[in-house]
Amino acid sequence: MKVVCSQSELNAALQLVSRAVATRPTHPVLANVLLTADAGTDRLSLTGFDLNLGIQTSLAASVETSGAITLPARLLGEIVSRLASDSPLTLTTEESGEQVQLNSLSGSYQMRGMPADDYPDLPMVESGLTLKLQASGLVQALKGTLFASSGDEAKQLLTGVHLSFTDTNLEAAATDGHRLAVLQVNDALQAAAEGTEGEGAAFAVTLPARSLREVERLVAGWRSEDPISLFCDRGQVVFLAADQMVTSRTLEGTYPNYRQLIPDGFTRTISLDRRALIAALERIAVLADQHNNVVKFSTQPDDGVVQLSADAQDVGRGSESLPATLTGDAMQIAFNVRYLLDGLKALGTDQVVLHCNAPTTPAVLKPEGETESFTYLVMPVQIRS
Repeated sequence: MKVVCSQSELNAALQLVSRAVATRPTHPVLANVLLTADAGTDRLSLTGFDLNLGIQTSLAASVETSGAITLPARLLGEIVSRLASDSPLTLTTEESGEQVQLNSLSGSYQMRGMPADDYPDLPMVESGLTLKLQASGLVQALKGTLFASSGDEAKQLLTGVHLSFTDTNLEAAATDGHRLAVLQVNDALQAAAEGTEGEGAAFAVTLPARSLREVERLVAGWRSEDPISLFCDRGQVVFLAADQMVTSRTLEGTYPNYRQLIPDGFTRTISLDRRALIAALERIAVLADQHNNVVKFSTQPDDGVVQLSADAQDVGRGSESLPATLTGDAMQIAFNVRYLLDGLKALGTDQVVLHCNAPTTPAVLKPEGETESFTYLVMPVQIRS
């Protein structure tokens, strides 16, 4: 194999695929990236795969001799990132195929690789379901829900985001047991799902948040109007955007029926300026973080004011007052300040409405004026008097 490519393009590609390289590999070859040079297309393709998440990308290169080899991801990444960006790089493998020479204008490096044949194949979805997703709709769905997924590996299904497709619409949902984010994106699909039974049949899949963060990163940089392709079959999904691909296993099991968690109606509403509320909560959080992250809301409907307060035992206390449009009786309700801030930052509107019934029942945060698209349910924290 002999290939000449740009330092900046190779560095960017290595940064991307290294995110799928195992930190504690079960097999030595999984600590490597696979490099495949094709003289027919004059492209160099890079693959990282930890048996759950796979990322593949390719870049234009001058390929004298086709070939493939795997090299240590961390070592290669650290060397390439430190080479001059205006220098072309030449990668050459010896006859044995396991020693690689990397030449730049400033110097040369030798690295020991492992045969490409030892590297596991990325799962390819040959049949099954095919969807064409609008990039903007997919990013919107992921940005609005990923933060609410669980980081606890014991709650396996909850470490993912549930994506369901009906006709051309996408609904994304994530919950960690304390809060729930649901976002509906209309016309996220170019056409109704192919491979589903009958007109407008629903298709749903739960994917690990880790994989979807990589999909979000890939799609956020997508400059084309072309749709993203999603293929799904037998526990595997593949997202394809031009020369970049993310593969992921699905999370097996039945996702909780989250719709039944959302109350049908509310007796109290608090309408607030979103930015003012975020700023006040971030100030209060300085104290709340010292103790238990709890911030208390006290509504005063007669005055049109909401008081936010935090009491950190043996440290101090703080309070803020915000003007608000209130309906229903006065009440006190407390939340984890971090959960509220996460939800508020995912909203894009100027005004938000907090819907509540009682201090111990779920509250729902929504953009003002929008009834359906984004719903953020958060469980209150019990106030100890």
